[in-house]
Amino acid sequence: MAEQLHELIDLLDLEQIEVNLFRGHSPDDSWQRVFGGQVIGQALVAASRTVEDVVCHSLHAYFLRPGDPSVPIVYEVDRARDGKSFKSRRVTAIQHGKQIFNLAASFQREEDGLAHQVEMPDVPSPEDLQPERERRLELAEKLPEEVRDIFTRKRPVEIRHVQPLDLLAPEKTEPVQQLWFKASDAGMPKELGIHQCVLAYMSDMTLLDTCLRPHGVNYLNPKTQIASLDHAMWFHRPFRADDWMLYTQSSPASSAGRGLNFGHVFTRDGARALRMTKALRAGIVWVNTYRVVSPIAEFGGFKDSGYGRESGMQAIYDYTRPKTAWLNISNAPLGNPFVMR
Repeated sequence: MAEQLHELIDLLDLEQIEVNLFRGHSPDDSWQRVFGGQVIGQALVAASRTVEDVVCHSLHAYFLRPGDPSVPIVYEVDRARDGKSFKSRRVTAIQHGKQIFNLAASFQREEDGLAHQVEMPDVPSPEDLQPERERRLELAEKLPEEVRDIFTRKRPVEIRHVQPLDLLAPEKTEPVQQLWFKASDAGMPKELGIHQCVLAYMSDMTLLDTCLRPHGVNYLNPKTQIASLDHAMWFHRPFRADDWMLYTQSSPASSAGRGLNFGHVFTRDGARALRMTKALRAGIVWVNTYRVVSPIAEFGGFKDSGYGRESGMQAIYDYTRPKTAWLNISNAPLGNPFVMR
């Protein structure tokens, strides 16, 4: 495991100091305030330490005050509800006796159900794109010395932009961007929970930049100060944070000093499965499962495998016969039907 990723795993490994109380630290190279993704990831770790046999399916978080990287962060977990299928947790992050952040997380036991998703965009593969750190090293000599080391340091997350902008002279573009990212090296533990916490950390990277793109500025602009106010995530399927994932981002609006940003994260394997499913000439396709059916989901054969459809509205259509009727309810004389009007 790469040194930077090992440091990230250690960063998320909180110290338990009492029942429902945990303590986290910030890296020595933190800048003026604690990175928002760090607090989200650590808070999710704290919540996860108080549940068993369930995985997080959603979280909602609010940043209340800037975090101080020079002192530890205490996380207090409230076990709001323990149900048979769902468990709810509230986490409060505290520094200097004040709340700096709070998070609500919901956990669910694994179960089957209907599934669908939006189609993953067709973009170049990460192997065909320039690593973000290479881009930063090319610009290092043009930056002030006090920020050069922080700007070019190795990070626990590898990023490759599909639509990179000139970091020193960004042009105005549409408020959308796409990038590939992953934990910087393979070899992470197999437990899904730690991958969720790492993705929570990663998800706060680059997202704020999206609402700045139409204005031709970025975080390097000395007149611009950006910080997360709130953050929400939904986890739909298992994944590995050390595999390439596509992060598509959009910003529908910004005003009053605030920007709204959305993101979708696609696994690379999931995209391959969707492309294969679309290409197969079959009435039903199972991926990583078998014999899952529903009375509202149509299926049927192609070519020599059968004719017609079963289940859903398509099955009902097989029992109908369409008819078209034209009625003239006017008292006017009937015109020549062979003349186009």
